[in-house]
Formats: sequence, structure tokens, C-alpha cells
Amino acid sequence: MTIDWMHFTPWASLAGGALLGVAAAIFILFSGRILGISGIVGGLLSPRRGDAGWRLTFLLGMLVAPATFALLVPSEFLPAPRIDAGYGTLVAAGLLVGFGTRYGSGCTSGHGVCGLSRLSPRSLVATLAFMAAGFSTVFLIRHL
Repeated sequence: MTIDWMHFTPWASLAGGALLGVAAAIFILFSGRILGISGIVGGLLSPRRGDAGWRLTFLLGMLVAPATFALLVPSEFLPAPRIDAGYGTLVAAGLLVGFGTRYGSGCTSGHGVCGLSRLSPRSLVATLAFMAAGFSTVFLIRHL
């Protein structure tokens, strides 16, 4: 195994992780809710009274933030997106992730960021399971 030093970004990754942690902490402090994207999106399917507004605003922010960043940062500093898969693979992967998220009662942000920080045993098991599944999938697809 080799490290791709051209794309090795420990400081940017650390800053991104810190921002996620702070955002999750602020969200739970002010709303009492877990910052899990699947739960936020899932809550839109059968919203409670007065619940859809903040969920839609959150999702809109997730779309507007990267677009704003792309407008503010010169394009030569932005990496070119590259997806090494066809549309069928992407659709299948999306459906599998969606199924796993519902089956596991949460997503990587809900379990991996918020659940682990609350020392939830269920989130530890879920995080270990989806990490193992990800590692196994990459190994199978790339090496076998």
C-alpha cells in the first residue's frame, strides 16, 4: 500500500472533522436532536407539525454551502471530481446505503459522529459494521 502524497490532506481533514464535531455539538445543544442526515431527511417523509421548516433549511444549507465555497475559491484550488463508476453502480450503491441506513437506524454522521461522542454502544457496533462493510467492499472490488 502506498500513500498518494499529492492528495494527502491531514490538516484540511482535521479542520473538516473539527467543524463536523462543533456543528454536531451545537446542533444537539440547541435542538436536543442528533445531527444525522438520514434522520433529518427521513423526518421529511412524515413530518411532525412545525418540523419540516428546519429540516428543509438544513438540507438547503447542505446544497448552498459547497456552491458558495466553489464561487469564493478559485477553480485551480478545487479538485476535479472523478467518479470511477457507471450510473448503474451509483444507483445500486445509493440504494444499498439507503437500505443500510434504515436497517441500522442511522447513518455515518448519526452513529459515527454523534453516537460515538455520546459513548453509545449501539453506535459503536453500527460504526464498526459499516466501516467493515466499506473496507470489505473496496477490497473485493479493487483487489479480487
